[in-house]
Amino acid sequence: MFKRLAGWLKDRSRSGAEERKVELGFLVFQHTGEVIQAERGLQAAGFRVEVKGPPPELRTGCDMVLTFPLMKEHAVRRVLEELRLAPLNVVPVSAAMLEPVSLFRVTDYGQWLMVQAANVKLTFEHGSGLIVNISGGGCPDVPYLAGLLVGRHLDDAEEPRLKGHTLCSYALQKAFLEARRLWNEERKAKEGRA
Repeated sequence: MFKRLAGWLKDRSRSGAEERKVELGFLVFQHTGEVIQAERGLQAAGFRVEVKGPPPELRTGCDMVLTFPLMKEHAVRRVLEELRLAPLNVVPVSAAMLEPVSLFRVTDYGQWLMVQAANVKLTFEHGSGLIVNISGGGCPDVPYLAGLLVGRHLDDAEEPRLKGHTLCSYALQKAFLEARRLWNEERKAKEGRA
């Protein structure tokens, strides 16, 4: 009897894990601008959404997808209809092969940490949080934003979204927020050791 009960619990835990994998879905759009517009509209409507990179099997030319709670698909679709946005596909995250990937790539260069979002990179100094470089992208406002940010500290620099107006500035905003988060974690870890 205990063996049967253990087997039943094991099968149930497996099916529970499969159910948890399907809790998220992602929206695939043709253009990055649609992802940005959908993110803003869905967040304003109170949905928990997150921009991620699509799995290779579903790349459409846009290098971002939007994850959302799959149980809310009908409500999400209503908001998207109001925004006049039509995703190319709505995919449940049910297999490891279809999992969206992080939008960020982080590279540690010893003294500096580089955060890349899409094709835009922000590099800051570990100890001080000083922004030492902005590069990548192909939009005309990247050099302007770099001029505003390089030499400033992550904690007092103005967010790129306030001055930028292109897809590259959107990616730079994402990299900036991730860099700030990483630097704050780094500071807290140091304070905990002191």
